[in-house]
Amino acid sequence: MVSNLIVGNWKMNNDFVAAIHLTQQIGILARQADVAGVSLVVTPPTCDLRSVSSVIEADRLAIKLGAQHAYWEDGGAFTGETSIPMVKRLGCTFIIVGHSERREHFGMTDDAVAKTTASALRHDLTPIICVGESEEIRDNEGHVEFVSSQILAAVGGLTASQRRDVVVAYEPIWAIGTGKVASSEQVAEMMAVIRSAWPEDGGDITVLYGGSVKPENATELASTPGVDGFLVGGASLSGEQFVEIAAAAAKCYR
Repeated sequence: MVSNLIVGNWKMNNDFVAAIHLTQQIGILARQADVAGVSLVVTPPTCDLRSVSSVIEADRLAIKLGAQHAYWEDGGAFTGETSIPMVKRLGCTFIIVGHSERREHFGMTDDAVAKTTASALRHDLTPIICVGESEEIRDNEGHVEFVSSQILAAVGGLTASQRRDVVVAYEPIWAIGTGKVASSEQVAEMMAVIRSAWPEDGGDITVLYGGSVKPENATELASTPGVDGFLVGGASLSGEQFVEIAAAAAKCYR
């Protein structure tokens, strides 16, 4: 089990030169800031993983590496895909699974999320499973049932031991890249929903919040009951903002 994670999802941004510079910037700023008690993770585009991994290793940066996506099969005739063993060989220890953008734009199903999660665990990577509802679902008061069903679909086929190594990220789709942020009450409710939907006692799992997280709201969100860290989107493209968020969270967790 891992906790107190600050994960930067760079999405489809930064070529390998920009990725190197951002990684170095985060590493330098993290050494100067008080981020003790949290773990920093960056998830660059797949084509940047080798470059970022090399920088982390050469400069001995206190940053962990994750992939944004990979296919669940170890190899085969799957043109354009990247396997989990491939990203692991590049130094990844985390992998984002089932981000809403993968589900919406690339047709990733609950079944694919479950298979990818199982493959990640089989290869000793920590899956960060993304769940979250659209604005329409929330407006129709279907968010509790929807997110609960996403949780069960993703982890229901795993053993209790395997589930202990899973991280969940709650990202309300209506708050991703929109500037809207779920209220503390909404976030606390969904942290409880996720833990209630867990097949075992959900008190021990790590649950992150994602959705327009910024330095200005990081303290309030990190202080919300049940929030064990963040999955940061746009703000993770700025070394200063990413480390500010990490420092704010670290202060809350001490």
